[in-house]
Amino acid sequence: MSLQDFYTITDQLEDLQRATLHGVGEPLLNPELAAMVRHLKKRNVYTLFNSNGILLDHKRQHELIDSGLDELRISLDAASAAGYKKIRNSLLFDRIVGNLRAFRSLQDAQSLTRPKLSLWFLGTKDNISELPEFVNLAADLGVGGVYLQRLVYYQDDDGYGVAREDKSLQDTDDQSRELIQTSQKLAEDHDLRFNASGRCRPVESLHSDTAKEMPWSRCIRPRTLIYITANGNVLPCCIAPFATVDYASIVLGNVFESSLMDIWLGKRYKKFRHQLQTAGPPTCCQGCGVLWSL
Repeated sequence: MSLQDFYTITDQLEDLQRATLHGVGEPLLNPELAAMVRHLKKRNVYTLFNSNGILLDHKRQHELIDSGLDELRISLDAASAAGYKKIRNSLLFDRIVGNLRAFRSLQDAQSLTRPKLSLWFLGTKDNISELPEFVNLAADLGVGGVYLQRLVYYQDDDGYGVAREDKSLQDTDDQSRELIQTSQKLAEDHDLRFNASGRCRPVESLHSDTAKEMPWSRCIRPRTLIYITANGNVLPCCIAPFATVDYASIVLGNVFESSLMDIWLGKRYKKFRHQLQTAGPPTCCQGCGVLWSL
């Protein structure tokens, strides 16, 4: 997305309070990312994004610090080079850790607390054994928080890579719960934040919320936020593209073809919100509150 397109979108949001500059892709690939952050910070908008950290070199470290970025989340998913290769099929684990160590040193040298750094761990059956050492790695790097994410996978397809139902930790075995509990204790010992998706404790995040009728209906995303892709498509949330292969069904408009207000109040958005409150929600929402957090 170009900087001018970014202006076109954000200028329509007079009361914008929070902006998350990631989606399907790596934010640091955009050469105008720092300028986008500066534009938002001039309006006092809390700004953050997730990154894989591969491109977080010396130049970008300075650019992000100077931009006023509030929060930087690094999606790492492993505590070792071998684990990273298995989960991400990449040999760049050591580079990422080196980038983070250099970034923290730069912050310490200037007594900076922003951007706030955290490490993110997508928990699966393939990597959960590394979670305790992942917490130790965060402490060693001087990162303030660790987040455990639940696996999201297609509801209408067999999936791909590790994004498959059989890799999910949902309602998992005792061994995985013990690993998470051990990691919780380590985080407390290191004085680290250790949270999970859905604003709940990590162990609790793995249990299905089947006791409540239509748990997906409690999702507030379609009424409180808007998710816009690099090409301007407006989707109900960031989870939707990973929960269904029917991409057309989750496109509620395009910001380069209609105003955000027209899309927000339009027929497709209204239909989506209404269907979410029924026993037959949109396909992308069927796992929400059941297989992963709202």
